[in-house]
Amino acid sequence: MDSAALCFHGNLILPDTVLTEAFLFIEGGIITAIERQKLSSHTGPVIEAKNRYISPGFIDIHVHGGSGADYMDGTPDAVRTANRAHLRHGTTTIFPTTTTGSREQLQRMIDACLQVQDQWSVADGSRIGGIHFYGPYFAPEKVGCHSVEGRRDPNADEYQHFFSLGAIRVATCAAELPGAQAFYQAAQEHKCLITCGHSNASWAEMKAAFESGVRHVDHFWCAMSSVSSLRTRFGTPMQASMEQFVLTNREMSTEVIADGQHLSPELLEFAFQMKGAGRLCLVTDSNRALDMPPGPYHFGSEDDGPWIESNGKVGFVPGHGLASSVVGMDTMVRTMVNQTSASLPEVIRMASLTPAERLGLADQIGSLEVGKQADLLILNQGFHIERVFVEGQEFKLLGENIKN
Repeated sequence: MDSAALCFHGNLILPDTVLTEAFLFIEGGIITAIERQKLSSHTGPVIEAKNRYISPGFIDIHVHGGSGADYMDGTPDAVRTANRAHLRHGTTTIFPTTTTGSREQLQRMIDACLQVQDQWSVADGSRIGGIHFYGPYFAPEKVGCHSVEGRRDPNADEYQHFFSLGAIRVATCAAELPGAQAFYQAAQEHKCLITCGHSNASWAEMKAAFESGVRHVDHFWCAMSSVSSLRTRFGTPMQASMEQFVLTNREMSTEVIADGQHLSPELLEFAFQMKGAGRLCLVTDSNRALDMPPGPYHFGSEDDGPWIESNGKVGFVPGHGLASSVVGMDTMVRTMVNQTSASLPEVIRMASLTPAERLGLADQIGSLEVGKQADLLILNQGFHIERVFVEGQEFKLLGENIKN
């Protein structure tokens, strides 16, 4: 089905309400009208969602792979494989995310993503909104499941080269590393959402990072500092951590992995209550084990990425802890609906409009509003994906059972 002129009829999930039994019109891949009644001037097809929901497409700003592929595999085939997997789970705009690795591996990853982005069609899966330059600038003690050998402190020649490619929209660096503030300033010049992650930073280090442009922290409570971890660094008196800084600073946003495995319902509720839907993003942080059977998988490049395990519910390193998720954004949405007090519009906002706002893309994507791209999902009453449209073009789900 093309995107010439279509009408959708169903329960529209808007940023602040659900508009029941409403009509949404698109033409040329753009939303042209939202009405209570069908426009008499519309003569094209009507897609009847009946008692189902029509949602904006999801936006994932932190994601490593899926369906057996990792973006760090560095090939267009791997990028398309992962993107198709995530589009099946409702992510219409995606930000492929680097891990730690060599400069050559990072270059191959970005080149492959740029090639797919330049040649994109809906058959390729999620549309690439840009790159999340995530690894390799992690704190040594907060590398997590990423390759320790690929970790390093910020290198100006390296990151200036990658910024110059024009693909990076999200840029992460641990705040306590030497050269971190110069990295943040360079990222600010390239209009990135600047984040701190895999960090053991103190309040004072976060304050300096904030003054250099940091406005976001990656996957809250995962691979980040705490009062107890900072006592190991600084002794006494105990120091405030990234958690306290983010929760008390209204300009800071963060993200949660709401897969039902990383964080308890109480922590998800606490994050929502403290930051609100306008400063809390849902991310998958998923790896290549998404939609794959339980078993061992490389995290990062299939050539030399460290091994992790998947039990079909979450990734983990045996004896060490969790290692990224193995489910899609639709699971994150269902978890937040079922385990927190957030309303349906608030949950959908955290998976769409809030990340779009944080990236400066809310004038184009992130909500069902006239003038925006027609990235649409049809969800059943259990919030499972039934149909997916990107820029008004339908992505064929091929009758697949969407796992998780």
